[in-house]
Amino acid sequence: MDATLIFVVVIVILALGFDFINGFHDTANAIATAVSTRSLTPRRAILLAAVMNFVGALLFTGVAKTIGGKVTDPFQLQNGLTVVVATLIAAIAWNLITWWKGLPSSSSHALIGGLAGAAIASEGWDGINYGGFSSIVLGLILSPIIAFVVGFVIMFLFKQLFANSNPHHINKLFRKGQWLTAAFQAFTHGTNDAQKAMGIITMALVVAGLQSDLEVALWVKLSAAAAMALGTSVGGWKIIKTMGTKIFKIEPINGFAADVSSASVILSATMLSFPVSTTHAITSSILGVGSAKKFNSVKWNVAGRIVITWLITIPISSVLAALTYFLLDLIL
Repeated sequence: MDATLIFVVVIVILALGFDFINGFHDTANAIATAVSTRSLTPRRAILLAAVMNFVGALLFTGVAKTIGGKVTDPFQLQNGLTVVVATLIAAIAWNLITWWKGLPSSSSHALIGGLAGAAIASEGWDGINYGGFSSIVLGLILSPIIAFVVGFVIMFLFKQLFANSNPHHINKLFRKGQWLTAAFQAFTHGTNDAQKAMGIITMALVVAGLQSDLEVALWVKLSAAAAMALGTSVGGWKIIKTMGTKIFKIEPINGFAADVSSASVILSATMLSFPVSTTHAITSSILGVGSAKKFNSVKWNVAGRIVITWLITIPISSVLAALTYFLLDLIL
């Protein structure tokens, strides 16, 4: 087996590992509200999330092509395989650090930041496709803002619509409705997040000369979808606790509104081939819903810690990837 093929095998393993970690890291995105309101038991919620993540991952490829070709040009990289390995190591490391701390950071930010940092380390500042990179970052910035606004509006409308209704009956109705919204949330998570590993693997195949375009092969789809679903089945309980209980006290109507808001934003981004942070979308929608419910009910100090993690993810993952690239370049 030649060195190039060994490199590709390592990249596939790392990419699927990233996908697996992404799955358990981001399980909270789909099920935190449903678990916290006791709409679903943790076991049923995780099983539902795993199945729907798998289904969603198989149906789209636009985000994969964006990841594989818009941050940097895989056809022009001199040490492309080393760039991809450094990217994945940095993204995995940051995901594990934030998971250990119970912070819902963005796997998307970590991967994109890592790819940018490794490309710069390899090619200099000309290694970045600034048009594509800036459009991706713009989408990552706008999506949580949109999710916050949509969550606020939907919860405000619910408050007006059900103002004179029996709270017990409303909670019972929306607790059942959360079965559907949790499934929808998990499905949209799969449509966007699983594609990021697909894009990285496809990029590596192009760099290695094993593929001439950015079309995602069937085996790549299936393996990435399976890794995401398997990771989801493990669960990320620290982040579930943060998102489900520490931002504000979530009731079924709040969870329903938050899930519909964030899932709609994520699916819209997938249809436009934009990689977004599912973590940012669901957290922002929860904040928006909490603000509409009662502004003072939101624990803004917790929200502040989450936002700080968002802001530092891209620069830290970029630096980690650049350092990893330099180290690998010395060793190899």
